[in-house]
Amino acid sequence: MIVILTTLFGVESLTADELTQLGYDRDKIQVSDGQLRLRTNSVSDAIEAVARCNVFIRTAERVLLQLGAFEAKNFDAFFDLSAEMPWEEWIEPGAAFVVKGYSRKSALFGIPACQRLLKKAIVQRLLKAQGLTLDSRLPENPDKGMVRIQFGIVSDQVSLMVDTSGDGLHKRGYRPLLHEAPIKETLAAAMIKVSRYRPFGEEAFYDPFCGSGTLPIEAAMMAFGIAPGMNRPFGAEQWPFIGKKPFDRAREEALSVMDLTAPDEPFVFGSDISPKAVEIARANAKRAGVGDMIRFRTSDLFKQDLGELRAWTVHEKLLVVCNPPYGERLLDQNQAEQLYGRLGQVFLDQGMARQGIRLSVITPDEQFEQIAGGRADKRRKLYNGMIKCTLYHYFKQRRDIQ
Repeated sequence: MIVILTTLFGVESLTADELTQLGYDRDKIQVSDGQLRLRTNSVSDAIEAVARCNVFIRTAERVLLQLGAFEAKNFDAFFDLSAEMPWEEWIEPGAAFVVKGYSRKSALFGIPACQRLLKKAIVQRLLKAQGLTLDSRLPENPDKGMVRIQFGIVSDQVSLMVDTSGDGLHKRGYRPLLHEAPIKETLAAAMIKVSRYRPFGEEAFYDPFCGSGTLPIEAAMMAFGIAPGMNRPFGAEQWPFIGKKPFDRAREEALSVMDLTAPDEPFVFGSDISPKAVEIARANAKRAGVGDMIRFRTSDLFKQDLGELRAWTVHEKLLVVCNPPYGERLLDQNQAEQLYGRLGQVFLDQGMARQGIRLSVITPDEQFEQIAGGRADKRRKLYNGMIKCTLYHYFKQRRDIQ
């Protein structure tokens, strides 16, 4: 069977790396835009992979299990082949289910029509399996379970999948309170990985616009090996054909590799101009189990200098990773440009990173480099929700700057 992981665009290679770190062979991983397909040897291996991916993978959005695949160039073939699948093995009597999907470069391009047809095919199959007539109403009660079916049609090839995650994987369980315009936890983890974060070294992690604390919390969880899905439920845990046992095993594995041995001093830091945001960040960090490992404070970047920042963090070297406010989080473009310029003043010198500094900034503003005062050493295209952004990296340093 095939396990499918969906990702934000630009993150796919990071998710592939996470899969190989979990022990899956690279030649069994197929990468495409916004999606990875992991081939497994058996149903039991697929179920085990579903649980482990949901619990361990930091950068994926959802984990799907492929139930079947076939070619369909017309609605009749789509309906008949869908109705032949053993849906009664995956949807127990009385449980509710929803159907969503997409189609690209295919004869069947009408998404609503495909949704209705697949729903009808599943209903007919379940009615027969339950000994009911085809004109009967199929009982559906969300309290007895909710199964999310997804179809994908690409070049007339149909893939029918079930969403095992439930809520998106960015919902780690530590952030019930939302600060304005938060960055997704999955994107935050991707930014940290791309920035080559090295915990427990000479370099502290710092976010000057921490908001609800997502970037520092993800950095701390990564450092201590805390699996992102440790403390949240998943949809597939409620299904008879998957259930809780594989997820319990995955969480036990996660506990065995977690190491909460903390250094004498914090090495992850976050600040924000909003006292309310800092209060929320502290509460979120506590829920994530890393409250004692991160130091937060209320601070205005325009009132900071590098010397004061080094004194506060007790580190000469800093990895600065941030998501500056933009769009609805600011009143106008001028404010954004002032923030970009200030980032350049504090952390760059003549367009290069100051000594001991590495800077990573995500923004949709294509003028960021010009405003910050220097061309980035590396760029990576990423999406923050539906917003196309660039992650700018500055790491080359002037050796003559003290």
